[in-house]
Amino acid sequence: MAHSPLTLRGVKAVILAGGRGSRLSEETDSKPKPMVEIGGRPILWHIMKIYAQYGIEDFIICLGYKGARIKEYFFHYNMHSSDITVDLRSGVSIHRSQAEDWRVTLVETGLETQTGGRLKRIRDYLGGDALFCMTYGDAVADIDIGAALTFHRAHGRLATVTAVRPLARFGALQLRGDLVDRFEEKPAEEAGLISGGFFILSPKVLDLIEGDATLWEREPMERLAATGELMAYRHTGFWQPMDTLRDRLLLDGMCEADNAPWMTWQD
Repeated sequence: MAHSPLTLRGVKAVILAGGRGSRLSEETDSKPKPMVEIGGRPILWHIMKIYAQYGIEDFIICLGYKGARIKEYFFHYNMHSSDITVDLRSGVSIHRSQAEDWRVTLVETGLETQTGGRLKRIRDYLGGDALFCMTYGDAVADIDIGAALTFHRAHGRLATVTAVRPLARFGALQLRGDLVDRFEEKPAEEAGLISGGFFILSPKVLDLIEGDATLWEREPMERLAATGELMAYRHTGFWQPMDTLRDRLLLDGMCEADNAPWMTWQD
């Protein structure tokens, strides 16, 4: 790891976890999308581990759809990660705990609130003018958070977005008339750069959010770009969203094969 976790302590990570995840309805009819499991753990846990390996262990989770499931998960987390003794009269004693040293603030940001509105609602929990990280509860990457923070601090703008190049889902055909001149399975260069959803932000960006109906990806980001306040940190490594059942099976299969590129932390 190129960056000491000690240099990143005090930075908070905000995770948007309130959407309905309608394209993954096979799973999200009964649970919020961030609680869908890959490798036996909710994808939300994987995302938090990505940050925690860099010393970022203070999280703000923006809840909405079936947010109670996320609250219950963290409320019982220590018990599920520990050896316990249950005395039916005096209560539970926790022995050897394997729970992470995380501080998790779970904020009800509204069932129908849009992404920008959820961000604006957690302003009081940021605790000052320090920069913070933000991402969504449905994508994993082997991103170097420390390097991204160094990049952000060096350019001095209000916002940094991680730019990624997604893998194409289908093989590409190059045609000469009706003749297939070349076939390439899932070429990495087919698509242009897109937002990978890992942001580093100044709290000042929240002033660009009008209210609950504001999509972060529309007016706020567009204004940041138009005023020269949005920079791109290029991530050329692994990145994969979990939008569909196919995506979940892909990520779960990587875990089962012990070949999950985003799991760069040391247990």
